[in-house]
Amino acid sequence: MSSLSNQIEEYLKELLSRNNVVRVQRSQLASKFSCVPSQINYVLNTRFTLEKGYIIDSQRGGSGYIQITKLDSGLSRKIIETLYNKIEGQIDQLTAFNIIERLAEEGVITSNEQELLKAAVDRENIGLKLPIRDVVRAKLLKGILKVLIKKEG
Repeated sequence: MSSLSNQIEEYLKELLSRNNVVRVQRSQLASKFSCVPSQINYVLNTRFTLEKGYIIDSQRGGSGYIQITKLDSGLSRKIIETLYNKIEGQIDQLTAFNIIERLAEEGVITSNEQELLKAAVDRENIGLKLPIRDVVRAKLLKGILKVLIKKEG
């Protein structure tokens, strides 16, 4: 039996497989899965992130909605630029790994390059304490993305 979060994720991905843009109401989705709306928020915030290839828009209120857009895989340069601009002064390991996995899914990097990049940004290999480690990781990843932007251009 899969977890509730997995079930919600699978349901939304099934909807997205038919159309790259899905608009749902948070309360209706929560009702469908017999959960609280914060569970829906959790799934959206952890499973449908930009680095995983999704854009979430929401409108709160009585007729509010959540719109999930799956980014087109043919937009490699635009995706890389968007990811580059998303990275600010620091980045945690999970987010960095998600970005690297997204690049591999898009065919921008090979699976071998994916493993090399993950090793480069891994906390054990950086070997510094927080918050310096996340700052160094952000600089490394931005440098890598800058090279990829030039390659795609």
